[in-house]
Amino acid sequence: MRRPAASLACLLLALSAHPAGARSEGQGRQESAQVAQSALPKVRLIATGGTISNRRGGRLTADELIGSIPDLEQVARAEAEQFANTSSSSLTLQQWLELARRINALFAGDADLAGIVVTSGTDTLEETAYFLNLTVKSDKPVVVVGSMRNPSEVGYEGAANLLDAFRTAADPQSRNQGVLVVLNDEINAAREVTKTDALRLHTFGTRGYGILGVVDNDTVVYFRRVVKRHTRDSEFDVSTLEHLPRVDIVMVYQGASGDGIKALVDQGARGIVIASAGAGATSGTQSDGIQYALEKGVFVVIGTRTGAGRIAARARGPAAGRQPARRASWDFWIASEDLAPLKARILLMLALTRTSDGAEIQRMFMEY
Repeated sequence: MRRPAASLACLLLALSAHPAGARSEGQGRQESAQVAQSALPKVRLIATGGTISNRRGGRLTADELIGSIPDLEQVARAEAEQFANTSSSSLTLQQWLELARRINALFAGDADLAGIVVTSGTDTLEETAYFLNLTVKSDKPVVVVGSMRNPSEVGYEGAANLLDAFRTAADPQSRNQGVLVVLNDEINAAREVTKTDALRLHTFGTRGYGILGVVDNDTVVYFRRVVKRHTRDSEFDVSTLEHLPRVDIVMVYQGASGDGIKALVDQGARGIVIASAGAGATSGTQSDGIQYALEKGVFVVIGTRTGAGRIAARARGPAAGRQPARRASWDFWIASEDLAPLKARILLMLALTRTSDGAEIQRMFMEY
């Protein structure tokens, strides 16, 4: 009778031990997964709104955007932060300053942070990206991302773009590339990128120079690097700025009047960017308006409306072959180099927070 009792006791002991063993094995797998997750780069999402979050019935929050990204846990340790939730064109210059300061504070306060992803509406995305390119003080990647379709539309590409953005921000190759714009599996530099179509998904591109790289299924690939000054090497400091000086853009068109330029000067513009025809031509009486601005000590930057091409510093007249009527006006005459008018405005605003020396501002246009 003892032997069956002993066998029964052993059986009960084995049965009672089996669930505990199963729990230990499950706990081991969970712990391994946690260790693997902790080894991934930490990337923070800062959401500002835009079409990428503009679902019918209410905008998606930063946490909801994170939750929509497939397989994100295999790419990065994701954090979410809601900075704003509005259209990109509704962001103010004050919010630009606050966003740059917030990003700088995050990088300064968390050495473990590998990169930051910023969501934006696409309409003015290139402007926000370039402002950050000049004001973020870190070589760690900042990736600006958006989508052309909203979450309620068929073919919404926001989740895919977000995943690409996180992969780019987490990739060590993205360091010291300046602020990046990632949509449709392509990586563009903030300085060069532009929105080329009002509706098509494949809208962001870099005319003339081409994309920086791509986000493929297996890896992030870069084909070239950014050579202009940016981010950590930038001389612009927004840490104590309360506002940005007023700079306006004027388009050149056939028979245009210079009255609009004069009005902007009289309303307090400290700088005016001319989106000229071709390589510097104006039309109508715009040259008179430009001369008025120069004589009032307002900086005038000549760019081109063509979308590509360089306005060289040596060709600084209001039209081909022309010069300001007074030599002193040269002090306020700036050539944009190859910087598009939208970006030239941003650089001039920041330049005016540092200096009123025309030669120094021209240097900045050549370096940035």
